[in-house]
Amino acid sequence: MTIRGASMEALKSSALISWRSTGKQQQTIRNCIQKTGLTLHSGNQSTVRICPESAGTGRYFYFRSHLIPASIDFAQDSPLCTTLRKDGHSIRTVEHLLSALEGTGVDNCRIEITNSDCDDTTSVEVPIFDGSAREWAEAIDQVGLTVAMDSNGRSCDKVAPYITQPVYVSKGDSVIAAFPASEETNISYGIDFPLVSDLSLQWFSSRYCTGSFYIKEIASSRTFCIYEEVEKMRNAGLIRGGSAENAVVFSTNSGLLNPPLRSPEEPCRHKILDFIGDVSLFARSGSQGLPVANIIAYKGGHSLHAEFVRQLAATS
Repeated sequence: MTIRGASMEALKSSALISWRSTGKQQQTIRNCIQKTGLTLHSGNQSTVRICPESAGTGRYFYFRSHLIPASIDFAQDSPLCTTLRKDGHSIRTVEHLLSALEGTGVDNCRIEITNSDCDDTTSVEVPIFDGSAREWAEAIDQVGLTVAMDSNGRSCDKVAPYITQPVYVSKGDSVIAAFPASEETNISYGIDFPLVSDLSLQWFSSRYCTGSFYIKEIASSRTFCIYEEVEKMRNAGLIRGGSAENAVVFSTNSGLLNPPLRSPEEPCRHKILDFIGDVSLFARSGSQGLPVANIIAYKGGHSLHAEFVRQLAATS
């Protein structure tokens, strides 16, 4: 990973982030949500129960009596997903759920997760459902939100990270660049899979990335894969629960194998969905994780998203 436009020492010496009030109060969900489903990589069943939490607590997972904050401090590189790990216990494929929580404005919650049919006592995976964040977003919308109160019965101001100067992270030909913005987050995301004509050099730009726009335009976008790479991934122990029911599948020879797409730019929209979930790990104590900035990402992925957040965290 390289930093373009400034040395590492220069970036560390000046803050890239200004934490400012959003003019809103921190929120949590009104009632608990519980869902069970198949997981993407292990192919097992798991159950997630999301419960209200106090203001200032933030979002965290609870697995076998272990508390794992949804924080970049506990993110680790893992193939094709984002994993949180603490004290020898791991939560895999957290990005879609965290994206829904960030996108709908759930600032504080407890996420209890259990293996339904697996003997693994150290690792668990969030269900994949249809490969998007739609089920999570719809469940949150159904129960609704409420102002979160702290232990003294008081509400807390919700703050957001504002980018104050350009920041760039890159690896090979993949890059994420963020520039200051005054009031809102704008994301432009590009992909390019030249061997698949349907995935060759596609872009989507998203303004107002949270709230009703997120639910209508981002949450339903499904993950995607290339058919000719499926066997290799399964041989590596990945996507054992993957199918045409939870992913959009493209072939280098035949194009889209399970139409229709939910939008012409569904793969790019899903990249934005993943990005929102991954940068939600920048949130702290019930704050917003998604930076207020003009963001351009090209050929990124979970690993580069995490490096972007680490750069912000190192200089804020």
